[in-house]
This record gives sequence, C-alpha cells and structure tokens, in this order.
Amino acid sequence: MLEETALTLACDGFGEGWSMARSGKQQETIGQRLARLRKERAIAQQELADRLGVTQPHVSEWERGGLRLHGELIVEMAGILGVSADELLGLEKITAAGGAAPARRFTRRLQAIAKLPKRDQEALLRTIDAFLTKAS
Repeated sequence: MLEETALTLACDGFGEGWSMARSGKQQETIGQRLARLRKERAIAQQELADRLGVTQPHVSEWERGGLRLHGELIVEMAGILGVSADELLGLEKITAAGGAAPARRFTRRLQAIAKLPKRDQEALLRTIDAFLTKAS
C-alpha cells in the first residue's frame, strides 16, 4: 500500500522564500538547501558560479530565494553537488552517500594535494599510510 504524504507550497508573504511543506511542517527553502549542500561539500559560491557559467551574485540570489531556478539549472546543480534533483528540491531524503562531506578544511587540503606533482602526492600517501597503519 502506498503511503500518501501531503505536499503544499508555503510562502513567506513577500513572494520570496517558497518552500515545500510536508503535512503542514515547514521545511528549508530550496535556496537554503542549496546553500547547505554547497557548504557541506566545501564549494564556494564563486566555484559553483564558475562551474555553472554564471556570476557569484546569481548563486547568492538563488540561495536567498531572490531568483528562481529552472529545470536544466537544477539538474546541473544536482550533478555538481552529487545529489538527485529530487533531493535538491526537497522531495526525497538525501542519501547517506550524498550526506555530510568531510570538514571544509580537510576537503580544501585534499584539493591542494591534488595539485601537487605526482612524486609529492606519493610521498604524502606513504606518510598517511604509515599513520593509518600505526593507528590500527
């Protein structure tokens, strides 16, 4: 038997901040969800803007609810954030794989390591492996 869930649109009264509400319970807006997912994945607004081919103020406006997102943009954002479009829209629970990413500082360091020469990367991996072996 299918479970029926009531979905309604809620508005903050100013035409901004539309959000999905399930069974009368207010949830985060699409913009708030976008900001949260972006931050969890340690992606700066400028980086997201560059990957989408837009300006950083556009990303800021989307996150604040000032601009609406269209279908193709939602699909592209979902791909960048590693979630489904339904998850980005709040229609589906975010899966464990799409959950919280490592701490921002850790992620930034991994990105910096990826830019190092291969020899330096291998040296770092040997050091990390030694620490992990010692910790086990």
